[in-house]
Amino acid sequence: MAASEPAARPILQLQPRDAEAVWPLSIEAGWNQVEADWRLMIGQGSAFGIQDAAGTWIASSLALPLGPAISWISMVLVTKPERGKGHGTRLLLRCIAEIERSGAAMGLDATDLGRPIYLPLGFRDLYPLSRWSAASIRKPVDPPPGIIIRAAGVADLERITHYDCERSGLERASVLCNLLARAPHVVHVAERGDGSLAGYGLGRDGYRAIHIGPVVAEDQAIGLALATRALATARGPAILDVPDQHGMLRQWLASHGASAVRGFMRMLRGSAPALEDGSRTFALAGPELA
Repeated sequence: MAASEPAARPILQLQPRDAEAVWPLSIEAGWNQVEADWRLMIGQGSAFGIQDAAGTWIASSLALPLGPAISWISMVLVTKPERGKGHGTRLLLRCIAEIERSGAAMGLDATDLGRPIYLPLGFRDLYPLSRWSAASIRKPVDPPPGIIIRAAGVADLERITHYDCERSGLERASVLCNLLARAPHVVHVAERGDGSLAGYGLGRDGYRAIHIGPVVAEDQAIGLALATRALATARGPAILDVPDQHGMLRQWLASHGASAVRGFMRMLRGSAPALEDGSRTFALAGPELA
């Protein structure tokens, strides 16, 4: 194969300064990321891409460490004219090799089309989830007795980060800090009478709608109250990725006019017990931020 042919184009490492130039790949795919998401992921992870002869990014992939025990694969994108030429496979394998060197487990959220590709590579199903699209919600669900939900801010970040790590199995302080700063109006915590945390909810601005998540809580009633409070303060249409096991939240969304617009399968290669459970994660940070 001649070096000028597309499949032979070199894989390059993306830098944060490339965020603006690579962002059109997710826009073309109809995804919700903004430039700030790309800058965050590239800066915190190992991002790779392929350029055409004119220097335009035509494909990408990303491995985001979420602590030493697990890394997340996402943003495997190829522009439409370049699909079917092996770019996506090469970039995916580059991410896998990068994570293998660290010895970490690796996770991803697969579409129906992507899942058959990941299974032969050693990934296994954890649980299905659905992306819900919701219009503006005016009245949130009240929390259960003994729980207070209040707006939160930077002063709560350390507590949120510790709570999140214990229940999600992910170490993502920099991600949570970034999200808190970008959409402070949707940030809430659930507290017991003694002031201890019983859950939290964050969100972020998106290209098409605000993304609600992560929402992590002790039980379904608290998770529902936090998610609906975030939706009520989102100031417009929102999306949230909800594990299908959380029937209370799913039923509430459906009864209030929200629709499940697409599905994913959370998959894992290796072991990450807290992540594998998913019972306390009611809305994901997103397929790219876990």
